[in-house]
Amino acid sequence: MKKLYVMAALAVATMPLAAQETYENAKIAQEDLNGTARYVGMGGAMEALGADISTISTNPAGIGLFRKSQASVSFGIVSQSGVSNAVGGNKTNASFDQVGIVVSSRIGATSYLNFAFNFHKSRNFDMILSASNDLNKASLNKLTYNKGVNQLIYPQQQGVDMYKRDTEGNIVDYNYQPDFSKLPYFSCNQLDDMLANGYNWASFKDPNGNAYNEWTYDDALRYQFDRAHKGYIGVYDFNISGNINNRVYLGLTVGIHDVHYHHYSEYTEMMHTANMTRDYSLTVADSRDIKGSGFDFKVGAIFRPIEESPLRFGLSIASPVFYELRTSNYTYIVDSDNSTLNSRGVTEANNGRTNYKFRLNTPWKFGVSVGHTIGTQVALGLSYEYADYTAMDTRNITDEYYNSWSDSYSSRSKSDKVMNDHTDRTLKGVHTLKVGAEYKPVKDLALRIGYNYVSPMYKKDGFKDGSLDTYGTYVASATDYTNWEDTHRFTLGAGYSFDMFNISLAYQYSATKGTFYPFMSYTDSNFYDYDNIAGGVSVNNKRHQLLCTLNFIF
Repeated sequence: MKKLYVMAALAVATMPLAAQETYENAKIAQEDLNGTARYVGMGGAMEALGADISTISTNPAGIGLFRKSQASVSFGIVSQSGVSNAVGGNKTNASFDQVGIVVSSRIGATSYLNFAFNFHKSRNFDMILSASNDLNKASLNKLTYNKGVNQLIYPQQQGVDMYKRDTEGNIVDYNYQPDFSKLPYFSCNQLDDMLANGYNWASFKDPNGNAYNEWTYDDALRYQFDRAHKGYIGVYDFNISGNINNRVYLGLTVGIHDVHYHHYSEYTEMMHTANMTRDYSLTVADSRDIKGSGFDFKVGAIFRPIEESPLRFGLSIASPVFYELRTSNYTYIVDSDNSTLNSRGVTEANNGRTNYKFRLNTPWKFGVSVGHTIGTQVALGLSYEYADYTAMDTRNITDEYYNSWSDSYSSRSKSDKVMNDHTDRTLKGVHTLKVGAEYKPVKDLALRIGYNYVSPMYKKDGFKDGSLDTYGTYVASATDYTNWEDTHRFTLGAGYSFDMFNISLAYQYSATKGTFYPFMSYTDSNFYDYDNIAGGVSVNNKRHQLLCTLNFIF
């Protein structure tokens, strides 16, 4: 149970371009197990074994173990079990997962210098999330009502632009102070705007303390939630690596990350009025896109300490991904009488859309690994990685300016302390353990098996806090959140070689459980009637992947 005791009103003066919210950012920061079928079939535990192009993103030194050049391409199918196709989402989707090339050149009797390029899909967002539960008189509009009663507010006049613009609509003054003297009501985010102003379910005080209408809200009996996630993060990696006398392998990778995320959700509450005169339903529909790009760099090393032994140890460090992203949404409400109200965004108030830029720096990642081969028949790998997601940095863009020399726009940013504090309270460090094995019963046939354990990113008592004094909260268009638990991945694979060609297949099953909440729970310290408690409901994400990789060696 989360308890929020409201102390006083919050005031917001000038607001910079927005920062995103912790739970949305966590979606961007996570990674899947994906790459070539050999890499996936061995559970990704190849950071010390190397000689697979997928190690370009996890331990760049792995590319230094190539002795011949090769090109590869991977594709397959991803399917989610235990769900039904909903709100435009499909539980089974085709996926293009990887394409890359390694060019290997000898520079000494036992030394090589290699160059590589690889694209892989580090995150596949395709997923359907559905949940339903009783609400027992809690509701979204009661949450809005409680915010108004306790004056936990962000003053925003409906349709008022927060920035001063020129005749072409470009922002020219980020410190512009709009006139809030004639505000008809207070609100905390877009949904509050719609619930309070559009349906008059909750009415608050004006800036002078005068009440416009009688305060009221309606109770909800139960809810149904459906969301379809789509899109991917594509990573374009460029690598230089090599080895020294087949004992020390070093590598450097620079990556460009390309984000394409979309979700559409429908949240419906079955409600009744305070005087029990009629029952009705309310549906909040939300469509959000996040697009943008970022970059990172990774360094790695592999050591073979005993010349006569194939035993290898690997070390790797990956910098944060430095993202600049743009998020946009369109939100509307429909009741059982088919009345519709569009959201009123800050930057595009007239057409019911909100869009803004923000920056996000993901955490550093550190990895250690060990690999060993037995003759030409057996390869064994073990890898461990740690990333502290409490250190994820959400940043406000403070200003943008034109660079005439490069004919491009640049921007400055600063950390959103309020949202980063929330991230620290909500997320935690994640441990990833990978184990994998490959066995060749005959020369040209390889059989593979692997397992991953990924510890939870979310704290069990974390919640999406709609009371935060940050612009990212104001432009929020959804109140739901899910605290996902640990992830288990099981993999199998096989490969067959003939002449200069190789074909590999892999199967991956991943399972993650979580607890879904439609909105933050609220307990008032003085009035029991103000309590708004939404209990959690168990959800899961069970995914099957079939992957095929074609290799050409030259």
